[in-house]
Amino acid sequence: MAFEDALTDLASKVSEYRETLQTEEATKNAVIMPFISRVLGYDVFNPAEVVPEFICDIGTKKGEKIDYAVMRDGVVQMLIEAKQIGTPLTLENAGQLVRYFHVSNARIGVLTNGQYWNFYTDLDKPNVMDEKPFLRLNLLDVDPYTLPELKKLTKSTFDLESVLVAAEELKYVSAVKAEIAREFAEPDEDFMRLFATRVYEGSLTAKMREFFLGITRKAATQYINDRVNERLKSALQGQGPAIGAAVPVPDTAGADVEGDSDSETEDADRGIETTQEELEAYNIVRAIVASEVPLDRVAHRDTKSYFGVLLDNNNRKPICRLHFNRKQKYLGLFDGEKNETKIPLERVEEIYDHVDALRATVDAYVD
Repeated sequence: MAFEDALTDLASKVSEYRETLQTEEATKNAVIMPFISRVLGYDVFNPAEVVPEFICDIGTKKGEKIDYAVMRDGVVQMLIEAKQIGTPLTLENAGQLVRYFHVSNARIGVLTNGQYWNFYTDLDKPNVMDEKPFLRLNLLDVDPYTLPELKKLTKSTFDLESVLVAAEELKYVSAVKAEIAREFAEPDEDFMRLFATRVYEGSLTAKMREFFLGITRKAATQYINDRVNERLKSALQGQGPAIGAAVPVPDTAGADVEGDSDSETEDADRGIETTQEELEAYNIVRAIVASEVPLDRVAHRDTKSYFGVLLDNNNRKPICRLHFNRKQKYLGLFDGEKNETKIPLERVEEIYDHVDALRATVDAYVD
């Protein structure tokens, strides 16, 4: 299995198993050993490659064990300390890893709870493991920029020197990205002042500071949504109707129809003008549910009453409806009984607020 495919498959296992992994041993067996084996490519049953319960006697501390030591040519290259899934990853909880890194040949220390993987080296002081990881991996939200560096640690392409050369930049890029994300989610006063002073010439009184904190938070959220929407539209241009293009209405003859009135079916037969905004919304819905089903299974039917998004082009499997032919726009969501609830929308991008509901609807049809 290819590197990326192995990561994707293991991520699905983490999502599936996480509620049942009640112990550290269960986490090791279900997630951590498969990661070492399938993602990094080491034979977990070959003690020349992976040594479980690696004994690390240090000074007066005898019999301490590291969960796994990854070997190459008889030399320890990586030390891995495992925790139960859901356990916070802090160096205070990883004493053996910190201590043994200091006296071993290993240049890579790994602390993981199965979902999160933190990779450390000794950038700040030789043979002393850094307090901050140079590489962070979340299996449920993989940052594609980290994958080339992670791949350098796999058995087939192991390149320690290249990893260490890139580690310092990776460490600080990762840290800065985390700070940017934190500021965008909850802007502090310094961040607010940076932008407020550029757009507001008055005095930043307590009342205005509070006002601009809210403005900054809203602007940051809208900026991210705009960028995501642009990327989605760009990615989907070759897979769905082009924005603004004429869209033919599918032939509904012979299709299963449920919940549509005769007048609505007649409307569809007459031909409908599909708007750019409806297509933007349709592409957003397709992108959201692409995690559950292939994109070619998501179709649309436009009527004068609403724009329907369907699974398998089947009206018995409505994913949602877009009621955009009036001043107040609505997103129609369906429950398990196919009852529709209309959610008012101010902007098309607000569909992203209903990711879980849309995916749950599709999952109900797939299951």
